[in-house]
Amino acid sequence: MKRLFLPLAIGATLLGGIPLGANPATAADPDQLLKNTESKVIEWRRHLHQNPELGNREFETAKYIEQHLKALGIQVETGVAHTGVIGLLKGGKPGPTVALRADMDALPVTEQMDLPFASKVKTTYQGKDVGVMHACGHDTHVAMLMGAAEVLAGMRDELAGNVLFIFQPAEEGAPDGEEGGAELMLKEGLFKKYKPDVAFGQHVTSTLPVGVIGYRSGPLMASSDEFRITVDGRQTHGSRPWGGVDPITAAAQIVLGTQTIVSRQIDITKEPAVVSFGKIDGGVRNNIIPDSVFMNGTIRNFDMDNRQQIFAKLKTTAELIAESAGAKAKVEIIEGYPVTVNNPALTDKVIPVMKAVAGDKNVIVVPKITGAEDFSYFANEVPGFYYFLGVTPKSKDPATAASNHSPRFYVDESALKVGTEAITQLTLDYMANNPKN
Repeated sequence: MKRLFLPLAIGATLLGGIPLGANPATAADPDQLLKNTESKVIEWRRHLHQNPELGNREFETAKYIEQHLKALGIQVETGVAHTGVIGLLKGGKPGPTVALRADMDALPVTEQMDLPFASKVKTTYQGKDVGVMHACGHDTHVAMLMGAAEVLAGMRDELAGNVLFIFQPAEEGAPDGEEGGAELMLKEGLFKKYKPDVAFGQHVTSTLPVGVIGYRSGPLMASSDEFRITVDGRQTHGSRPWGGVDPITAAAQIVLGTQTIVSRQIDITKEPAVVSFGKIDGGVRNNIIPDSVFMNGTIRNFDMDNRQQIFAKLKTTAELIAESAGAKAKVEIIEGYPVTVNNPALTDKVIPVMKAVAGDKNVIVVPKITGAEDFSYFANEVPGFYYFLGVTPKSKDPATAASNHSPRFYVDESALKVGTEAITQLTLDYMANNPKN
């Protein structure tokens, strides 16, 4: 299979508009540059895997990235959204600014994989002693973007535009009481300062075989919101429920009643949605009806208009059911990440590039994913494209492989070459097809 890595120059074009006709004696060879980074990307990934850090605490990770970017002669800004690192590579020719994002944070998970570079790091999380592990593959994201930075920096004179490298902290969420992640980066003015025209991101997954790329045009990943409901009644003896107001019965009716929001109150043909309760806490003894019950849950959805309808209907349903029982319900909704949407026009343009990198059969459309991603904030500001890269070895079934966030999550490192090439080629292709003076 012929690669699309070709120097940017005026001339004929191949699939995706990659120019041909550059003088190999004077132009950088991106294919060779990529080959030179293969072993480095694996080395960087193993170092990061062995030294994971939680969100908003990625201090050493940030230093590691900063040192690499500065060695490449890339303009660097640190301390963005606490620990984020930004690199700006200015090409030798005018053109668009392409933003490439990798998340940096690890999870409070104790690794159970017997690897020579397995994490032994421990820390305190929410008052508990925990292990720390890159159980979601963010170490690979950083390493692949470091590799792309090295390839693109090696051909800066031929680049028709600029590359904005975004190494983002706290994708898994900021610690309690703190802000973080993509939302804080934008709040601090990241895109206003650098003005990218487009944003690309990738995420490894155990649900796909190694080297397979999964994508979807339009809504890809759900919004993720938390709700908290407190039902206040009046305490009484369990043998005399009429002597008080039972918040437990009211809470049970609220759980059932809110299930009709998705099934009966919004247009489910538009996009799917889920309202799930994950916690109910009330009472201390079998024969005492308590004063109150606390309930906690999540809302997942793929349409921003439906999202607001669900918020409103959840509040109304809970309050009126509680009122009918003589109780009161207080509903609090904590908005999380919005829907991650792949720009349809951009998606159509980049798929030929992805197929040229991974092979036609290795680029597939995946179902909607009810997990959430804060890349969504970037894609709300500029056209975005986000995709998944399979990392499960060919000898294993992705359906039974340990999932992301598992202490047994495993990455077949041969996928890193595909990911590094894909994110690099997306940049070159976009520059070639979107000239900007």
